[in-house]
Amino acid sequence: MHANAVALDAVLAAVDADGADELWCLGDTVGYGPRPNDTTATVKTRADVALVGNHDLVALGTAGVSVAEFNPDAAAAARWTQAQLTDESRAFLTSLSPAAEREGISLFHASATDPVWDYVLTIEDARRALDLTDDPLVLVGHTHVPVAITGDGMAARGAHAPAGHVVDLASGRWLLNPGSVGQPRDADPRAAYLLLDLGAGRAEFRRVEYPVDETQAQMREAGLPAALAQRLAYGV
Repeated sequence: MHANAVALDAVLAAVDADGADELWCLGDTVGYGPRPNDTTATVKTRADVALVGNHDLVALGTAGVSVAEFNPDAAAAARWTQAQLTDESRAFLTSLSPAAEREGISLFHASATDPVWDYVLTIEDARRALDLTDDPLVLVGHTHVPVAITGDGMAARGAHAPAGHVVDLASGRWLLNPGSVGQPRDADPRAAYLLLDLGAGRAEFRRVEYPVDETQAQMREAGLPAALAQRLAYGV
């Protein structure tokens, strides 16, 4: 979400229309965006599973997770977010873990290799992450890029998963990244989410339009770095 409440509202409307039974959040509820308390309150209310991400931990000032890890714009946004978080938002984010388990499904903010910081950017990254779990389905976030990678042992294959891509979960072990609701980085500015139909053994990557200019205006009003607002229009 990255504190992009406008994008989150659009995704929730789509999810509600899908008739989803549960909502799972893979972390980074705050950071970069202009409405951290709103997105935190929404995740607290709506999510059946919620993870903590590196941006959440930095905003909390968690020991061992430093703003020095971020580029200057991200660091500026993190410091701004630290000053904005309410006690209620802090308490909720503090209660979360970067990993969770559902029956047959492992969920990580980053990956099993490092639940907070690891970036699954290559087939080799995915293979290592899959090797550290036994579940047939692994869900990860952190990179902002939707991907679908399948594999066992030394073999793995997969790629970027554009809107409408469907995965047959029965065809092997899968590592899936839904992409980002609030800050996509695959050159598609639409908010991203993943619809799982576990009964049918099917996963579909979805995208939804939202008024990017509304979030950009909120970011400018908050005094957040201009580059962070500009990139939303391009999905980078």
